[in-house]
Amino acid sequence: QHHYSTGGQQIYMEQENDWDRDLLLDPAWEKQQRKTFTAWCNSHLRKSGTQIDNIEEDFRDGLKLMLLLEVISGERLPKPERGKMRVHKINNVNKALDFIASKGVKLVSIGAEEIVDGNAKMTLGMIWTIILRFAIQDISVEETSAKEGLLLWCQRKTAPYKNVNVQNFHISWKDGLAFNALIHRHRPELIDYDKLRKDDPVTNLNNAFEVAERYLDIPKMLDAEDIVNTARPDEKAIMTYVSSFYHAFSGAQKSVLLLNVSVKCLLYVREENVFSVDPLFISLSHAFFLQLLEWIRRTIPWLENRAPEKTMTEMQQKLEDFRDYRRVHKPPKVQEKCQLEINFNTLQTKLRLSNRPAFMPSEGRMVSDINGAWHKLEGAEKGYEEWLLNEIRRLERLDHLAEKFRQKAAIHESWTDGKEAMLTQKDYETASLSEIKALLKKHEAFESDLAAHQDRVEQIAAIAQELNELDYYDSPSVNARCQKICEQWDALGSLTQSRRESLERTEKQLESIDELYLEYAKRAAPFNNWMEGAMEDLQDMFIVHNIEEIQGLITAHDQFKSTLPEANKERESIQAIHAEVQKIAQYNGIKLAGNNPYTTITPQTIDKKWEKVRSQLVPQRDQALQEELARQQSNDHLRRQFANQANMIGPWIQNKMEEIGRISIEMNGTLEDQLTHLRQYEQSIIEYKPNIDQLEGDHQLIQEALIFDNKYTAYTMEHLRVGWEQLLTTIARTINEIENQILTRDAKGISQEQLHEYRTSFNHFDKDHSGVLQAEEFKACLISLGYDGDAEFGRIMGIVDPNNSGAVTFQAFIDFMSRETTDTDTADQVIASFKILAGDKNYITAEELRRELPPDQAEYCIARMAPYTGPDAVPGALDYMSFSTALYGESDL
Repeated sequence: QHHYSTGGQQIYMEQENDWDRDLLLDPAWEKQQRKTFTAWCNSHLRKSGTQIDNIEEDFRDGLKLMLLLEVISGERLPKPERGKMRVHKINNVNKALDFIASKGVKLVSIGAEEIVDGNAKMTLGMIWTIILRFAIQDISVEETSAKEGLLLWCQRKTAPYKNVNVQNFHISWKDGLAFNALIHRHRPELIDYDKLRKDDPVTNLNNAFEVAERYLDIPKMLDAEDIVNTARPDEKAIMTYVSSFYHAFSGAQKSVLLLNVSVKCLLYVREENVFSVDPLFISLSHAFFLQLLEWIRRTIPWLENRAPEKTMTEMQQKLEDFRDYRRVHKPPKVQEKCQLEINFNTLQTKLRLSNRPAFMPSEGRMVSDINGAWHKLEGAEKGYEEWLLNEIRRLERLDHLAEKFRQKAAIHESWTDGKEAMLTQKDYETASLSEIKALLKKHEAFESDLAAHQDRVEQIAAIAQELNELDYYDSPSVNARCQKICEQWDALGSLTQSRRESLERTEKQLESIDELYLEYAKRAAPFNNWMEGAMEDLQDMFIVHNIEEIQGLITAHDQFKSTLPEANKERESIQAIHAEVQKIAQYNGIKLAGNNPYTTITPQTIDKKWEKVRSQLVPQRDQALQEELARQQSNDHLRRQFANQANMIGPWIQNKMEEIGRISIEMNGTLEDQLTHLRQYEQSIIEYKPNIDQLEGDHQLIQEALIFDNKYTAYTMEHLRVGWEQLLTTIARTINEIENQILTRDAKGISQEQLHEYRTSFNHFDKDHSGVLQAEEFKACLISLGYDGDAEFGRIMGIVDPNNSGAVTFQAFIDFMSRETTDTDTADQVIASFKILAGDKNYITAEELRRELPPDQAEYCIARMAPYTGPDAVPGALDYMSFSTALYGESDL
């Protein structure tokens, strides 16, 4: 911003600064300033034979800027520096700025660096400062100077012209008529004013600009189109252009005044020769005297009337009337007064020359009376114009203040429109916590806005006060409007405070509700999960197989039921939290916007589930568990009943099997004794059959009850059935074997002792006690008998196992042994074999047998040998002769 101070012009310059601040950045105005300031600078620079083309470029080195100041001021500036470095340019511009400052202009924010850098804003500001100081500041019209003087000059010059009303340096000049009026007023031969139309501004402007450039040596500083197409032309550009008209016409004005004075003097001299000393002349002079005196006496009260008018128009009319008085009415009266004095003096002179007595007017009609009245007239006139101008300034100030008041009041009223409704709305009653916080932020922003508008209210009140002090005619309506604004402002303040309190109170209440909502959600979620888990467990299908399992479920269910009172307390506590929310909302008039934001679990959901658990699912579970307990108790009875029987039958079958095995293996008594004994066993087994049938009946009941386990017994029905069938089969097979053995014995003449030996040998190699010799077991037996080779084994197996069952029965073993013993081995061969193993000794040791024979064979021989007691015996010596005796008998040795 630029501030200028030139002595008495300080106030004006401060006003210019305010005006400049508002217009500085408009692109259209900047374009107008560029053209106008460039033309203005060139109008002076061309006197030195140069010009500028680009206003921010051509002043950057400071040379043309210094030249411009020299041409305008007529003074010499310090010698410029001709170097092209930046420092030289800055020094030159500083010399120009120092010169401007020396003329009483205070430069603020305009520095040489900005001008050298081509800153358009700063350069235009500097040129405007120069124009103000050297082209506008010294303008003086009727005790006004600078901008006001130039405006007053324009108003005076254009006052007689229709459609021209110069009130400013922007809009008043848009239609071009004011420019044409200025030219016509001074050079009427150049303008045909009556042909100009107000609705053709472009033609009017171009006409004035072309005439001024061609005939008045005022360069064209504006474009008609730029002015017409701009809502408000740039004031600086218009002022600069108009100041050129003022300076062009000011010299001619002085010449015209001198010419008028000279003409009047000639008229006065010519009229002196007309006077003659006769009664008619005296009569006429007397009439002029009376008329002049009456005019003076009639005019003085008009001039002494200082009653101010209410409006600018009325005061301007008074000023115009006074100017007409000064310009039209008074000059003839001055001439009349002067003529009367001349006539009176001439009359007295002619009377004296004619030796007549001097003319003595009656009292009150003397020249001194005219002079006295004229003196009063001038006394009344003195200060009247100043009073008029002061009043006009006052009214202008009042109009300005009143308009400013209306503008600010309208802006403020527009801003406050709807604010009371906004501040009194109850939107917070239905808002959520987040919405309340948003409303508080919004309200804080409004409070800041409200505080910012405090200055405007104070300005409105200050303007109203100033209008009162300046006795503004419409002060009552201003005061009423101001009072309404202030009262409304106070009401807005109260409403703002009240709304803030309501919002903050509601925020605290909603925070409490929010905390309760959160606590409810934290406790409702696990409680709801517990209930859902309980509902799932209570409805879960269960399968149990015994009393222990159902009793475990019943115990667990009883434990669950024992937790229900505590769970009910938790439920009531959770519901109490929700009730507290409703209580707070109801007490404070809060309309809750929705459900708990932290959970979807409602109190109704909790109560519904709780009621289902307590009144429906728990009793149902009780009944189901008791029914299952009864079923399991019945099943347990069936298990015990079956187990009692099975635990007797199972061992009985096992004992019978073992007894039958012992009978067939131990061979107590003759074969006939064994057969008799077996047939008795068979009869006892047949008589036991009813016990098996009863057990089958118990087993059927168990199956029908879908019982698949029985802890009271290790026996299953299938196992017992198999055992029973094996028992029957075994007894029948054993009886058959004994019968076959009897047949074989009788047919082959085998002794009871041989049969016993065969049984002993068979039992020895029957390692798994299966009652038959498996292939490997029979092979071990053959090896012990001296057989060797797989082919021999295969041949013998084909004989003893013709069906390829892989096993050799005792009957087949008897057939084989009876046949082989008669056909092959002799006692001598056996003794020879042992003698070879013993190394021709009469004894053999157990260690040698175990080393030379397979383990089974070695143990078989050792078991049948007696200790050797001969003279060459050693510890552990065995008599292998005893084995041969045991195998073949003493008769064979």
